[in-house]
Amino acid sequence: MLIYELRNVMKPARTGRGLLLFFALCSFTLSGQTKKILVETDSEDFVKDLQSASSQVRVVGVTKANAMQEIGDADAYVGAITPAEVRAGKKLKWVQIMSAGAETVLFKSGGNDLRDSNIVLTNNKIVQGIEIADHAFAMLLMLSRDLYTFYDNKQHELWQPPRPFPGIELNGRNAVVIGVGGIGMQIATRAWAFGMNVVGVDPEDKPFSPFLKKVVKPDQLDEVLPDADVVFVSAPHTPMSNKMVGAKEFELMKKDAYFIAVSRGGLYDMGGLVKALDSKRLAGAGVDVTDPEPLPKGHPLWKFPMSSSLFHRLDWKHSREAPFALSLFSAEAR
Repeated sequence: MLIYELRNVMKPARTGRGLLLFFALCSFTLSGQTKKILVETDSEDFVKDLQSASSQVRVVGVTKANAMQEIGDADAYVGAITPAEVRAGKKLKWVQIMSAGAETVLFKSGGNDLRDSNIVLTNNKIVQGIEIADHAFAMLLMLSRDLYTFYDNKQHELWQPPRPFPGIELNGRNAVVIGVGGIGMQIATRAWAFGMNVVGVDPEDKPFSPFLKKVVKPDQLDEVLPDADVVFVSAPHTPMSNKMVGAKEFELMKKDAYFIAVSRGGLYDMGGLVKALDSKRLAGAGVDVTDPEPLPKGHPLWKFPMSSSLFHRLDWKHSREAPFALSLFSAEAR
């Protein structure tokens, strides 16, 4: 199986050219014969929008209830495909998932059918990077500027600014970004813009970037954690990255550091995070991904005022990502 990431789609002037080249490499051309593309959605309007991109494709909206009836002669599938659907899709050449992380269809699907196939798999790595990076910094600023206290005071109509003000400046602070991919690089860019010294952690060799002081391998994570004022988790969840931020790593973090997780809850040890907050080792944590997810009522993480536990982002169909999905179809169909 080939895995590709959607690059350049955040640059409208280059979208068509970049995606045309991308799909030429994928060898999924639509020259002549109409291709059938299944889209996992219950929105007829969304299907119509996609269909309007080209007359050379037939877009069929499906749900899990009827996908198996349509997939036998389909050329492509957009959505969280299952092993049974892969086996039934005898003509499938391309699968597009609308998330940045691919572990759900590769490692947690209950089978290796997609991994062992020749089907091209594409994800939304770059498409979602900007939005998730914004989200990561929204949580960090809420914590580092003590905005949760001001919000609580507002609910009680209290004009009571804390003295001394507990907020910190990010300028000159150190940030560690675990996973310097489409999301992580966007986070690093924002951290650099705030005047932070940014260290990336990634298994791949990365080209020079002015936003990164250096990039170290995952086995060097314990060496860079003690200097970090903020630790961002933006890596994909794989068997190798599972619980890579464990109880030991939380103990290694600088006192009063902040922990921000925006990729997958399986990358960090929840017990270790709760202990670090309870002992006041961490100044705060912002997580929109948890394990378990959703975070159940009564979970210890809910009780900490300096923790921001949010739902796992937005539905991509109702965000700015939808136009890029249209661009994807348009470029693919020409």
